[in-house]
Amino acid sequence: MTKNVGVIGLGAMGLGVARSLLRAGFHTYACDVRADVLAAFAAEGGIACATPAQLGAACEVVLTLVVNAEQTERVLLGENGAAAAMRAGSVVIASSTVAPEVAESLASRLAAMGIGMIDAPVSGGAAKAASGQLTVMGAGAPENFAKVEDVFKAIAQKVYRLGGAPGAGSKVKMINQLLAGVHIAAAAEAMAMGMRAGADAAVLYEVITNSAGSSWMFQNRVPHILAGDYTPLSSVNIFVKDLGIVLDTARKAAFPLPLTATAHQMFLAAAAAGRGGEDDSAVVKNFPGIELPKKKA
Repeated sequence: MTKNVGVIGLGAMGLGVARSLLRAGFHTYACDVRADVLAAFAAEGGIACATPAQLGAACEVVLTLVVNAEQTERVLLGENGAAAAMRAGSVVIASSTVAPEVAESLASRLAAMGIGMIDAPVSGGAAKAASGQLTVMGAGAPENFAKVEDVFKAIAQKVYRLGGAPGAGSKVKMINQLLAGVHIAAAAEAMAMGMRAGADAAVLYEVITNSAGSSWMFQNRVPHILAGDYTPLSSVNIFVKDLGIVLDTARKAAFPLPLTATAHQMFLAAAAAGRGGEDDSAVVKNFPGIELPKKKA
């Protein structure tokens, strides 16, 4: 029989994951606070659920792809949360970026309810989510991995097993986000300086992407700047949160992260200027005296 799999959170990543599960033939349930998004997914063949509890009662595997730790806890353990409705032996794949101690605590509370959890942050962006080619940084008991191998096959190109204890996946994702945030901030600073110096922005992008100074984030985010399109795939506020997690963890360990702290301040400045909901590449707008490309009508 085909598994019933649920996805809570149909944002840029969650919608792609849900569609990948549908393509793979799973009975795919979904829950989101936006009725129009749910209705559109149902029109594609998914099953819309009004509450996480409704989804949890129907599914043996539940993926959470919400914004933060607070939302993860609410959709699983809050009022009308999924966990209380799930059957013993079910598995939660928790894929939001949270602090490692949050993942550890969540797994412990779910275990007390007879529910397994894989701490499984993901990377790859909306495009990789849509194509079922995410990278999963997973940690959890082998028996839980065994129950969801087919689910991971449908949504991911690479699944890293980082140990049997939840929290290890979130530690690795934290380092990924450190690098991602610093690279986005550096890309914005470089493009701003280049434009201020009079370089052609499109030519500058072409040269750098074929030179040693390039990075994946430079290649992926600078086209948003060139198009003048700051429609959020990953927003400024996401990196305010994620780099905040990195810095909080480092502070507890008395470990210095000067580049991360600077990048975090750049995202905070963008958020303070009212750009928190824009694409994370909007940090380029922090820099004065440059004429940025405008979005074409």
